[in-house]
Order: sequence, then C-alpha cells, then structure tokens
Amino acid sequence: MEPPTILVGVVAKAHGVRGEVLVRNRSDNPERWSPGSVVFDENGTALTVAEARVGGDRVFIRFEGVADREHAEALRGRELRVPRSWLPDLPEGAWWPDELEGCRVVTEGGRDLGVLSEVVRHPANDLWVAVDDEGVETSVPVVPDLLVEVDVAGRRVVVRDLPGLTAPDTDA
Repeated sequence: MEPPTILVGVVAKAHGVRGEVLVRNRSDNPERWSPGSVVFDENGTALTVAEARVGGDRVFIRFEGVADREHAEALRGRELRVPRSWLPDLPEGAWWPDELEGCRVVTEGGRDLGVLSEVVRHPANDLWVAVDDEGVETSVPVVPDLLVEVDVAGRRVVVRDLPGLTAPDTDA
C-alpha cells in the first residue's frame, strides 16, 4: 500500500463510554465514514469504521476493536488519512486543497503575497492563507471573481488586485 497522504479527519476526543470518538471531518466524500471503510492514522495503523453518525464537519465514529472510552481516548489527536490513489479523479481545472500548499500567490499586478501555507475550510468558501517573506499573512477567499489562474503544476496562483484584501488600501 502506498503511504497514506490525504488528511480526511482528526480525532478530537473520546465520546461516551463505548469507544466512540468525535472526528473533525475534512472529507467531502459522503462515503468516507460508511461502515467498513478504512482510514489510517499517521503511524499507518488501519482503522475500520464500525458505525458513524455524520453531522457536517463533525462525525461520531466507533472503530472496530475500539470498545471502551480508554481505548477511544488513546486516539485523541490522531490524524486520519487515506492514500491519494483512493481519491476520485477531478474534472479538468479542479484541484485538491493539499496540492495548492506551497504554491506562490501573486496578484494580477505582480504583488507577491507569499506562499500558500494553509487551506482553511469554510461552509461558504475556503480561504487560502499566503505568508510572505516577512511573515505577513494574507487570507484569500476562494471565489471565482477573485481567482485569475491556478497553475498547480507551475506552483503558482494568480488573484485579482482588491484594495484592502490583496492590494494595499488606497484610501489610507
């Protein structure tokens, strides 16, 4: 098996006394947490879903072999991952969020916003956090009107100049 590489969830805490855990969901695949599905922790240990209740970005899961609170508590903080090869193919022009991390973010006018360091998931739209060489962070909302070009292979993202957001505020 190839190494697990895609983050699909993080165990937040134990829930109840029967081995259930609360997972912060990072997957948009509705089948990810179906009984019988498998995820891997950061050590490569396979965890098979026995039961799950999905509620948006929170999932209550009981994994096979995790029968009590003590064992569930031992999973706290574990990152849950799957191999990239398990992900479906994307349509042309689409990308996975982790593919963007490390891309250089610039504006149409050539202003360097830095390197995309994080993709923050939000219900309305994701935010891309770019950090420049001086440590200044710029949060870029991922909306079609702001994106000009996303070149994953070239490791470059171009966004529109928007005063107060991606360009210095001209009213100051």
